[in-house]
Amino acid sequence: MKKFLLFAVASILFSTATIAQKTYTQDKNHSRVSFSATHFGISHVEGIFKNFDVTLEAKKPDITDAVITLTIDVSSINTEVAYRDNDLKSANYFDTSKYQAITFKSTSFKNISGKNYKLAGNITIHGVSKPIVFDVVYNGTAVTAMKKPTAGFTITGKLNRLDFGVGGSALTSGISNEIELRSNVEFTIN
Repeated sequence: MKKFLLFAVASILFSTATIAQKTYTQDKNHSRVSFSATHFGISHVEGIFKNFDVTLEAKKPDITDAVITLTIDVSSINTEVAYRDNDLKSANYFDTSKYQAITFKSTSFKNISGKNYKLAGNITIHGVSKPIVFDVVYNGTAVTAMKKPTAGFTITGKLNRLDFGVGGSALTSGISNEIELRSNVEFTIN
């Protein structure tokens, strides 16, 4: 009975917070931006960006009016191989001395069915902006150990790195042109 009451109180708190909600704050300890590329078509090389900021602002309780922005510090790239990371930061790929950030700003956030959404927006990489669409799964909400309502999302998509002028041909580099993107983000509801 005690657990049921705690759950009921948490549900009421979350519902109240959601109705008045306008800004969701990224929980950096439970968020990750990662990518994967194939290496000579035989394996996947994965990496993350350690430093990034993402915001979500919405007025509607169902968040279908959400505006999502993301800024990634490209020099925080980490594939767990220092030589590769330095090469990716160099003029051969991201050229972080000129292009320090990857940015994204949404143009729409549409519910497709149940907890599945499509997130459309513009992404800028290496100084080139292109439209992109991500698949989003709303994983639900919970009152975390910090005693705050928190919402979780998994975001996936793909892009062609050559569309942004990142790196050379897959024939010479061994790195696939198609890059798979995956993010898991938790937002604390203020």
